[in-house]
Amino acid sequence: MSVLLVTGTDTGVGKTVVTAALVVVARASGGSPYVVKPAQTGVSPDEPGDIDDVRRLVGDVPATEGFRLREPLAPDTAARLEGVALPTLQLQRDLILKAHEDADPVIVEGAGGILVHLGDTFDLLDLAGAVQTAGTRTSFVVVARAGLGTLNHTALTVRAIQDRGLTVDGIVIGSWPADPDLAAEQNLRDLPLVTGVPLLGRVPEGSGRLAQQGFLSGAPGWFSLEGLDD
Repeated sequence: MSVLLVTGTDTGVGKTVVTAALVVVARASGGSPYVVKPAQTGVSPDEPGDIDDVRRLVGDVPATEGFRLREPLAPDTAARLEGVALPTLQLQRDLILKAHEDADPVIVEGAGGILVHLGDTFDLLDLAGAVQTAGTRTSFVVVARAGLGTLNHTALTVRAIQDRGLTVDGIVIGSWPADPDLAAEQNLRDLPLVTGVPLLGRVPEGSGRLAQQGFLSGAPGWFSLEGLDD
């Protein structure tokens, strides 16, 4: 798997819970995962962030947070308001490459959608490209919503990644409702048809509130990840 980047069709679609579930699946397959969160916004210096949420769900896992900012905005916007300089693309790339020296896969959770800037002039696509150019295989998992409107958002995200010559392993629905409506049910069929990439799984809604043992036992059953082992 090497470096697996988790992006979303939007903010709040379940990227952190999917990241945690991928840690469980990677361990079950014999991997030694490492989590990188390049940019954490909307938290104060002493407040728990997404990495803390991952560890709450899966237990201890090696992880690194690139930088954090107080305002719950895009990283470049939050940094501008806070008057701080963001790390360069090279520094962010090297953070991932360093983690990959001792771990496989490195799971990188993005911020918001695929084109949200992680620095003054670069986004998650640029970061993935820089890692791949350095000789490390990269691929994406796209986290999407279940219901109406997700076909367009997901197709645009997948196309943006593929247009950069990068690989999309597939799509995960970040919060699958207990009582799905007609649109959600049909999206199970239509998402692969519209995007051309497989639907890897569905995370049941509320999974982020599970106790650790319940999350660990449930996560492997939420995915069909054969494509991630290529």
